[in-house]
Amino acid sequence: MTHGIATNVAPEDAWFKSSYSEANGTMCVEIAHLPHTDQVGIRDSKNKVGPALVVPVTAWVAFIEQIRETEYVI
Repeated sequence: MTHGIATNVAPEDAWFKSSYSEANGTMCVEIAHLPHTDQVGIRDSKNKVGPALVVPVTAWVAFIEQIRETEYVI
């Protein structure tokens, strides 16, 4: 799989809510480490059957590091 937008990229039990998601649950992002790949899926928790953004783990790690360094609130 290449990076991009896809559906059904991981089993339902592989998804977890990002610690950066909104506390009251209305703006939540879920993440899944995709089995047998070096990629992660990112999806809207309100649309579990909708598309997921698929990116390399290295891109996801760089994104999170940038957020931590600049103290953005997501």
